[in-house]
Amino acid sequence: MKRNIALFFIVIASSFVAVQPAFAKEQNVKDVSQKIEKLSEGLVGRIGVAAQEIGGDEVIAVNGDETFAMASTYKVAIATTVLDRVDKGELSLDQLVEVPRDMMVVGEIAIAETFPHPGIQLSVANLMEVMITESDNTATDVCMGLAGGPAAVTKNLRRLGITDFRVDRLTTEILRDFYGLPGKATPEVAAEAFKNNPALATTWVDRNMDFEADPRDHATPLAYLKLLLAIDGGTAMSAESSKFLLGIMSRTRTGAGRLKGLLPKGTPVAHKTGTTGGVSNDVGYITLPDGRRFAIAVFTKSSVTSMADRDRAIAEVARALYDFYYLKS
Repeated sequence: MKRNIALFFIVIASSFVAVQPAFAKEQNVKDVSQKIEKLSEGLVGRIGVAAQEIGGDEVIAVNGDETFAMASTYKVAIATTVLDRVDKGELSLDQLVEVPRDMMVVGEIAIAETFPHPGIQLSVANLMEVMITESDNTATDVCMGLAGGPAAVTKNLRRLGITDFRVDRLTTEILRDFYGLPGKATPEVAAEAFKNNPALATTWVDRNMDFEADPRDHATPLAYLKLLLAIDGGTAMSAESSKFLLGIMSRTRTGAGRLKGLLPKGTPVAHKTGTTGGVSNDVGYITLPDGRRFAIAVFTKSSVTSMADRDRAIAEVARALYDFYYLKS
């Protein structure tokens, strides 16, 4: 028994010694960037990454200046604009907002499916909660209205000095364009379209090159990283609003296999996912065991692989950066 225990510790010690030099070699941006590209090979069509330690000045980027369709990650930009209005006293978090039936948008775990009858009112805070945590499309379009519309969201980004990031459409319009629907993506319009063409129901995870080529609602990973840093750093909103938004992002229920997928159990992650066709994304903040944090934006596109493979690519990137920043201390 004692001999077995001794052998066990010898094996562990040997493994530690063997691993340490490999990690040490990765303590520079170029090496970790190359590792990220290699990790994603065969799992996604193309990947874009940008990351930076909070309070640091070194940026890690892979295809950082290339534009990607944001899908639902653009909802963080909408929340940022709504909270800017809250900080200005133009809105309040406990303000009740009517959700009219004609604003219902198709989507999973949606307000539209949960409340089929008229007469819905939700607070601004709860609308943002389900927009981020459940990626609810109806809540998103209501919040877009509270923000002042897509042009107002883009204007707010420019106020923050963020370019290469544009918000152009409501989610009902994005879904209309993606599916080729005859009208806005209401539950009724979508149901009729899927009934007439059942194949549409499976296109949600299929690569759509026309959709990806459309420049609307696109951002670069580096531009998105700037938004994340502005939210956390207090330039996008007040400290109170930043804490509120990061709290919501920490409760996100989608994308368990993405940024979180390969991190140690219990690692705090505040994030927002996005998925449309061959596009799978995840953006947010990861906390290291010593309390340091880093912001990360991972975008993918043109993928013909399974959703599990795409999630794995994002998870591999997140873990590589987690190890890089943690061992860099």
